[in-house]
Amino acid sequence: MSGIARTAKAVWKGTGKEGKGTIDTQSGVLKSQPYGFNTRFENEPGTNPEELLAAAHAGCFTMALAFGLNKAGFTADEMTTNCAVTVAPDAGGFTITKSELTLTASIPNITQAQFDEITAGAKAGCPVSKLFNAEITLNATLAGQSKAA
Repeated sequence: MSGIARTAKAVWKGTGKEGKGTIDTQSGVLKSQPYGFNTRFENEPGTNPEELLAAAHAGCFTMALAFGLNKAGFTADEMTTNCAVTVAPDAGGFTITKSELTLTASIPNITQAQFDEITAGAKAGCPVSKLFNAEITLNATLAGQSKAA
C-alpha cells in the first residue's frame, strides 16, 4: 500500500491577533470553520490547531489500540480516549509541549499486563504519536484499575 494523503486548507485574513481565519477539511467535516487568536487563546467559539491535534491524537491512538488488541486476540467492548494538547510560550513564540492521553477501556478477558503492553505499543506506534516532538503521556484505566505510563 502506498501513502495516503489527507488534506486541509486554512485561509487567514489580517494580523496575528486581530485577524480571522477559516479551516476546511477534505472530508467536509470542517467547512469554513472559524479560528483565530480568540479561539486559540481565549476560549471563544471556533476551533484551533491544538484542538484539532488533540482530536487527531485521540482518534489515532484509539484506532492503533484496536488493531493491537485484535492482533493479540482481544476485542474491546468500548474504549474512550480523551486527549489534551498543551501549547506554552517559548523564546520564539509558542511550542506544543505535551499531548496527554487518558484512556478508559472495557476489554473482556485481558490481563493488566497484556493491557499495559498493548496500550504502550499503541502510544508509541500510532502515526500521530510519531509526529509529535513533545512529551506524550498515557493514563490508561482497565476495569477500575489505573496505570500511568
